[in-house]
Amino acid sequence: MRVTVEVVGEGEQAVDVDDDETYADVVRAVGYSPHEVSVIVDGTPVPEDQPVESAHVRVLRLIKGG
Repeated sequence: MRVTVEVVGEGEQAVDVDDDETYADVVRAVGYSPHEVSVIVDGTPVPEDQPVESAHVRVLRLIKGG
């Protein structure tokens, strides 16, 4: 399946994923660690270990500081 990944504030990329891949795999494919982002599908966060079921995904980078 081809998935359009929108990294909020940075643009979109198309990624090809296999049937058994998860949202964590999609995040890695666009160059991020699943620990530094939240994946959003249809306005709702999804678990990183969930199989990919959507053709459009938003990735929101989390900012940590102190």
